[in-house]
Amino acid sequence: MEHVALPAAPEAAPVPWRAYARLAKLDIWDYYLSVPLVAALVLASGTGVGAGTALLVLVLFLGGEVAMSAAMCTFDDVTGYRDGSDAVNYGPDAPARRLARKPLVAGTLTERQAIRFGWATVAACVLCWAAAVAAAPARPGWAVAGTAALAVFGFQYTWWLRISYNGFQELFLAALGWFFVLPLYGLLAGRFDGFAVVQALLFGLGPLLFGVYSNTNDIAGDRAVGRRTAAVLLSPRGNAAFVAGCSALEAVLLVGSAVAGYAPWWFPLVMAPVVALRARQWVLGFVRGEILLARRLGIRLHRVCCALLVGVDLALAVTGGGL
Repeated sequence: MEHVALPAAPEAAPVPWRAYARLAKLDIWDYYLSVPLVAALVLASGTGVGAGTALLVLVLFLGGEVAMSAAMCTFDDVTGYRDGSDAVNYGPDAPARRLARKPLVAGTLTERQAIRFGWATVAACVLCWAAAVAAAPARPGWAVAGTAALAVFGFQYTWWLRISYNGFQELFLAALGWFFVLPLYGLLAGRFDGFAVVQALLFGLGPLLFGVYSNTNDIAGDRAVGRRTAAVLLSPRGNAAFVAGCSALEAVLLVGSAVAGYAPWWFPLVMAPVVALRARQWVLGFVRGEILLARRLGIRLHRVCCALLVGVDLALAVTGGGL
């Protein structure tokens, strides 16, 4: 008896929560490393804040960070869907980028669903950070103001003010990291100091130094929709120099902080792998032309940098070196 081939069953529609998780880019957790970094900074500072209180504030602030990052990514996807840049950057002519990461382009979520989700995550962020401020053992004005500013401007990366479209994308990527560290540290320690500022600056440079490689890869799509990144505005040589300058700034912070007395003398030695790998990243991206591989290295390098910073802080806490 002849067997008749049956048509293949259509793929099941994605589970809704997975589509929203992709929209929120929950797998990109690099900014959330600010929380263990601040926890280690507080231990090193010897402020004596209670463990229970500190844990509560850290968890609430982390919840706000996750919600804010989800809002920022959601509205970025809505904007990219509306102006067509995501269709270019994540279309069939860009096989290295996974279309599933863009649910609006893939058709797994509607624009209305995405916008509703974006505003819901903004509200969740505000609630989490308001609770964190209320529970904090210290509320210096600058830390409260920094947290409020982050809540107001954080989701406007490509929404309302459209910060990344108006020439400030690189500054935003770095500043987001700075504001994820210093206000939280202030809420727990009640102050800021030179080494905490240095670590906040280094933390913010991490996402910047993989974002600029993404921008270099996305020049065509960003230029088509008027997104004024450094990669779009500068010549190829100028863009390479700009990225090299940002990489050099990281090295200057690592060495200069020890020379100026903000960091222990051995700090640059511990962080030396970051400088070496950062140079490799630039060569990989701008000499060999492997931009997406350089971006991937940048993501891993940010995580290595954070782990080393936490290790430095814990060493100071154990040895009583203080900050």
